[in-house]
Amino acid sequence: MSPERVSVFLARRSYRRRRLADAARLLPLAGGVLFCVPLLWKGAEGGARTVGTMIYVFGLWVVLVAISGLVSRYLRGEEEDRAGDKGAGGGME
Repeated sequence: MSPERVSVFLARRSYRRRRLADAARLLPLAGGVLFCVPLLWKGAEGGARTVGTMIYVFGLWVVLVAISGLVSRYLRGEEEDRAGDKGAGGGME
């Protein structure tokens, strides 16, 4: 007889949580790289235009704050779900 087959794949819920945690870890690095992009821009006089650069920097800042808020909300929601599952057992494990 063959041994019992165990699924190689993770549950969908834990897989998504791990990918969100990876995104949360990668977000500061991606933000740092994106904040350096204006250094590559060249204007007519050889430098970047100040107004365009400031709009880019503050727009990027708002987008990064929104993304980090969404990621943290989903991660926190799943932690609360897991805490509720543990509390529902009544400690009779």
